Amino acid sequence: MEDQFQQLVKAGISALSSGNTALALRQFEAAAELDESPELLSHLAYCLAKENQDLPQAISLSRSALSDEPWNSTHYLNLGRIYLLAGRRQDAIRTFRDGLLHENNLSIKEELARLGTRKYPVIASLPREHPFNKLVGKIFTRLKLR
Repeated sequence: MEDQFQQLVKAGISALSSGNTALALRQFEAAAELDESPELLSHLAYCLAKENQDLPQAISLSRSALSDEPWNSTHYLNLGRIYLLAGRRQDAIRTFRDGLLHENNLSIKEELARLGTRKYPVIASLPREHPFNKLVGKIFTRLKLR
């Protein structure tokens, strides 16, 4: 039974990496009937969001997996992707960055590069839109300090 569970999870991850989320969803749902793991919940959550647009359920499952294994950057990747599907870009970027603090994940770096993330404000205690932050940012950019 454990072998079958692992095979279903591996088949689901393989389908997911090839872009076939519908097949991956079926594999993960079959695996979920046998057993549960944080890895399974995380991938299942992303597939539910992508295929069924069940975003609240997907966010809940993904956060559950993340709370069980906060060191696993794959959970941050999946939660960030779910946030993107939900239209919550800032939450996604924050989640991706948190994932990079735990592990150097190439997929997270690719997502951030694709999003074209902005640099942090020069003065973090002020909002990005604050005139002083804008002015100092422009000066630092011209002096090539950023």
